[in-house]
Amino acid sequence: MLLHSFSLPKMRKPNRKTLILMVAWPLLAGFTGTALLLFGLRATPLPEDSLSDPTEIEAADGTRIASWSWTANTERHVPLSEIPKALQEATLAVEDAHFYHHRAFSLPSLGRALLVDIKSGHVVEGGSTITQQLAKNLFLSQQRTLSRKIREALYAIQLEMHESKDTILNQYLNVIYYGHGAYGVDAAAETYFGKPVEELNLAESAMIAGLPRGPAIFSPIEHPAAAKERQRIVLDRMVACHYITWQQANAAFNQPLHYATHHIPLHQAPYFTTTVMEELAHRYHLSSDELYRGGTKVMTTLDPLLQQAAERAIRSTLPANSSLQAALVALDPQTGAIRAMVGGRSYMTSPYNRVFAERQPGSTFKPLLYTTALEQHWSPARQINSELTTFVAGIGANALYTVHDYGDFYAGRPLTLREALARSDNIYAVSTNLAVNPSQVVATAHRMGITTYLGSVPSLALGVYPTSPLQMATAYATLANGGKRVEPYAVEEVRSATQNEDIHANPTAKQVISPQVAFQMADLMRSVMQPGGTGYSVSHYLNGPVAAKTGTTDTDAWMVGFTPNLVCAVWVGYDDNRPLNLMESHLASPIWAKFMSTAQLHMPYSWYSPPSGLITRQIDPLSGKLATDKCGRTETDYFQPGTEPVESCPLHPHPQTPVQKLTRGLLPWLRHWFGG
Repeated sequence: MLLHSFSLPKMRKPNRKTLILMVAWPLLAGFTGTALLLFGLRATPLPEDSLSDPTEIEAADGTRIASWSWTANTERHVPLSEIPKALQEATLAVEDAHFYHHRAFSLPSLGRALLVDIKSGHVVEGGSTITQQLAKNLFLSQQRTLSRKIREALYAIQLEMHESKDTILNQYLNVIYYGHGAYGVDAAAETYFGKPVEELNLAESAMIAGLPRGPAIFSPIEHPAAAKERQRIVLDRMVACHYITWQQANAAFNQPLHYATHHIPLHQAPYFTTTVMEELAHRYHLSSDELYRGGTKVMTTLDPLLQQAAERAIRSTLPANSSLQAALVALDPQTGAIRAMVGGRSYMTSPYNRVFAERQPGSTFKPLLYTTALEQHWSPARQINSELTTFVAGIGANALYTVHDYGDFYAGRPLTLREALARSDNIYAVSTNLAVNPSQVVATAHRMGITTYLGSVPSLALGVYPTSPLQMATAYATLANGGKRVEPYAVEEVRSATQNEDIHANPTAKQVISPQVAFQMADLMRSVMQPGGTGYSVSHYLNGPVAAKTGTTDTDAWMVGFTPNLVCAVWVGYDDNRPLNLMESHLASPIWAKFMSTAQLHMPYSWYSPPSGLITRQIDPLSGKLATDKCGRTETDYFQPGTEPVESCPLHPHPQTPVQKLTRGLLPWLRHWFGG
């Protein structure tokens, strides 16, 4: 088969006029479009600053307890003329060395920053100009999208068209975020150095100028080594930009810095809000930079009324003009939601949160001990003599362990578990600890929520191993929740512009002790607030039944307890562990009772009903036997089957009938004659 030959048509060579048009039209279109865009940007006013999207933290009822944005947290607007020249130059050197020579964008800065970041392995410098950063902070959210970057560029161009360079720099220095809730250089100067911005020297200016690129990373308060390294970079950049000499840079770097010790709270419930921030960082992986820069809404577990009650209880109880400290934490035992938190008497003078401080819990540890005993079928009617006792625990020189009660005051007679708990008897506690095996007590405490180290020794029963108020509240919540352990948390929901979806808390409860044992302990702990109990002196504050336990060591005073819907732990002591005097050692109880009084009215409840599987018996506490109608004082206890007493009280027997008397007299005679 022959293929038909063919040829392509000849293309006409374009003439010169056509070539000019082919090149000119795109250039003309691009120029015209650019001109129209610039004209439009020039003619369009800048948006209101209020478009900046803040971060808000809300209480459980929707009340706003904190808000972060430059509009809400700037201390004051400082004119450029009052901002030290060193701080202006340090900022320009490290953020935008070509600021006064570009029109919104700087290609040299972008390239240099890229090389520096690659060399260091992390973000040391950014490519955005000061104008771009200001546009982002004034007008845009923190969403990381292409459209936001385009709008950032357009707003930066507008800023350069509408404002002078000095005005842009001044605005930037007054709104940029410097960490720890400080927006603007004046707030930063007060936060870090406790002075107005006008008084900053070169060393302090270089330290502050290095913060905006990573306030959390370069905080001199939290990361002093990283902060000094960042200060060195800033000073080196100032030298490179010919603002200072090497001699001045070295002198500034070697100059000692004195940081502020007073921390002004920028929000309500500062100890709680700080805990929220830490939880967001560690549990939800949201950095403080993201939160403080805006665009996030956080719903928390805080109950504002209970928070006010907690602050009021501490404020009205601690003596004025004293360095004595206190901590209070209250949580929902069904979920673990933290409803109130106070970490000290003043956040401004001491932001350290003592809710997390580890101190000896003293006798507040005893309910965990007795939970272990009940799990081993210990009878609440079991009696142990209350007297000075020396125990043999081990072999060798340290085998003897002598136990003292508070003030060396002993009952001098056998006590039941209820009485021992009410009186906080140490002899009963150590005897129980040794009988059930201290290692089992350690295991129970860890199951219930104690995470700190506990030693398997006789003194474990007396709460000698430090733990925190939050851990004690968690352990007691296990008793309040029918034996189910919960994990405390402060954040219910997070809505973030940088996250793909909302984050919700998913509280869980794990059964770690039986409902029967939990109920037994809750019932036994009611005796602490009854006549003869160590908490009875503050019972007049309360509006209903509670389960509680007091605790006192030489340096710490505690009270921990609960209702079915709220558990609260209170600690009182000195940060330096100095001994408490007699009055100070009794201050935890009124704080606890005042707070719980408000909580009881705010959160009504019905007391627990005994679960199936328990036996109710009325006993005589003097004998530990079943009470008779002749017993003057009785107690009602709940027993696991097989642990209840079966004999009647021998101290108060029923009167005998004539037949019973005759039978009782004849029995010995009959046995004698008939060999019985």
